[in-house]
Amino acid sequence: MKFGIDRLLEEPALRKPLAGRRVALLAHPASVSAGLVHSLDALAAAGVKLTAAFGPQHGLRGDKQDNMIESPDFNDPVHGIPVFSLYGKLRRPAPPMMEGFDVLLVDLQDLGCRVYTFLTTLRYVLEAAAEHRKSVWVLDRPNPAGRPIEGFKLRPGWESFVGAGALPMRHGLTLGEAAKWFVATLKLEVELNVVAMQGWKPDAAPGYGWPLGERAWVNPSPNAPNLWMARCYPGTVLLEGTTLSEGRGTTRPLEVLGAPDLDMNEVIKTMRNLEPRWLQGCRLRPFWFEPTFHKHAGKLCAGLQIHVEAPHYDHEAFRPWRVVALAFKAIRSLAPDYALWRDFPYEYETRLAIDVISGGSLLRQWVDDADARPGDLDAVARADEAAWREEREAVLLYR
Repeated sequence: MKFGIDRLLEEPALRKPLAGRRVALLAHPASVSAGLVHSLDALAAAGVKLTAAFGPQHGLRGDKQDNMIESPDFNDPVHGIPVFSLYGKLRRPAPPMMEGFDVLLVDLQDLGCRVYTFLTTLRYVLEAAAEHRKSVWVLDRPNPAGRPIEGFKLRPGWESFVGAGALPMRHGLTLGEAAKWFVATLKLEVELNVVAMQGWKPDAAPGYGWPLGERAWVNPSPNAPNLWMARCYPGTVLLEGTTLSEGRGTTRPLEVLGAPDLDMNEVIKTMRNLEPRWLQGCRLRPFWFEPTFHKHAGKLCAGLQIHVEAPHYDHEAFRPWRVVALAFKAIRSLAPDYALWRDFPYEYETRLAIDVISGGSLLRQWVDDADARPGDLDAVARADEAAWREEREAVLLYR
């Protein structure tokens, strides 16, 4: 199969409309060609007239480890063009940044989760392009989480840098499709061109969204080291709003959860008693880990790992958002006074982090309500998922 960047590099007819136009690139470390050449270098070698570049969270070429660690603007030493940070003093492009180009190419590897900030950055650059009459080309890449949909849609008033719009947690779109959805729902007057992938089969084993064995995985962010993390992320990202470790400071970040003061065997047993159907498609393994940094650094944590590799992975059955929600419910059932929710500034928000991540307070309220059952959460989520499945149909590019 071919990603959008590869088609643009290999097909002169696709590049022809760029001739004589000033071009900017929004990219990050995973923005590479099939030959693992960074897109900035590959486009320059193909004769594209690059006049600017943009870097999202974690930077254009280098990695910033954690949330709210900002990247500066700089001048690219190889190509001699300005590189503007969209995760620094500003997260939206400022008017002066928009003056130096005619067409913005967006080449970002996404994870298919509403919280992943590249989705919000895409919205912001589309809005800026509409305002300044610039063209946007999205060089499409796979959604490694595939097509399944899961979770509540973001509630009105809960938009943030980790909540670009009223999508569910796991939306099942590529960035090219998401761009089409933003243009339609925000009624943006912008020239949008999606350079579609060729041969993407989101329902095909073993990758179910990612061309496993065909393309190398390059971390799109420092704690996204593999496909298994991408599968778990729509659930494990919720851990960022809790006192539980999500495995930062270990070799398997965002595939695990834990804390020093938990009895993980009891947590897993309680999860199975509460709703065993939510645990289908994966295996849960109790283990111990010691983070080298971040939450509980240097402390031995009782943890569980969510295993989503073969032979036990079932792509259609696995529901990571429900798995992690059920873990929260089990912990609350075992220890009603457990300090589960972490109150701290999260992505420049002062509202409670778990609510910002969840796109509303419904999940937290369900966890904290002793009388609420799994079926109560499921009923609301299923309604949102069904509505989104119908809504997204109009923007799907790959059938």
